[in-house]
Amino acid sequence: MLIEAAAERLRAVRIPKPRREAHRLWAAASRTPAGTSYLHRDRDADHLAARLFDEMVARRVNGEPMPHVVGEAGFRHLSLKVDRRALIPRPESEGIVDHALQRVRTGKAADIGTGSGCLALALRQEGAFDLVVAVDLSADALALAADNRASSGLRVELVRGDLVASLRDSSFDLVVSNPPYLTEAEYDALDPSVRDWEPPLALASGAGGMDVTARILREGGRLLRSGGWVVMELDFSRAPIAAELAVGSGWGEVRVWNDLFGRARYLTACRG
Repeated sequence: MLIEAAAERLRAVRIPKPRREAHRLWAAASRTPAGTSYLHRDRDADHLAARLFDEMVARRVNGEPMPHVVGEAGFRHLSLKVDRRALIPRPESEGIVDHALQRVRTGKAADIGTGSGCLALALRQEGAFDLVVAVDLSADALALAADNRASSGLRVELVRGDLVASLRDSSFDLVVSNPPYLTEAEYDALDPSVRDWEPPLALASGAGGMDVTARILREGGRLLRSGGWVVMELDFSRAPIAAELAVGSGWGEVRVWNDLFGRARYLTACRG
């Protein structure tokens, strides 16, 4: 009855798959795996868990993103703490790691605009790098990344700074980034479930949506040794502009790759 009532509350505000969300919220509130909570759904609910569940459902009804409500999001092989301090890791961004590791698995890697730390931690976990550096301008985002570093036990160096300007080393083998890439108008038009809960710094990038992407492509080459790679996520509507900018900035082997939905999503380029 508890889960059915919650599903009705979620359905009333037009949340897709309300029963599935209700079961996920109950699993988080009762601190049990989703499968176990489903199998035991007819048992009497613990009073404290039921009260927490009710609070979590109310947060979801009010539009708070599910990862914020349950406090975590999966990213590749990681379970990461997420909250309003940084962008929620998206499945599309996992492709950055795939493209990066296909080109570089050792040496030194830098994640520019790390947010929750998802890219840097995944590279450390799945690659064989001697050093992984994660950079972000936001002190709040770096604090969240530090939480995820501690919980994962993965060794990543955190640096507060303005994109590539904060790094002086020129011997990196890999630079990755999921930069903000929305125009100001696109940001204003975002669904409130994103715009009202995730930091603008991680989403909007000037009037044309290209400010941060352009800076990384123009300045990032100095971080890399000859033969080093940059791998970036793009907005598919501006992928040709990004590729043209990369070529104009002196990058070689510039290619744009589609995501699983067939949209131009990733740029790879080599420092010649």
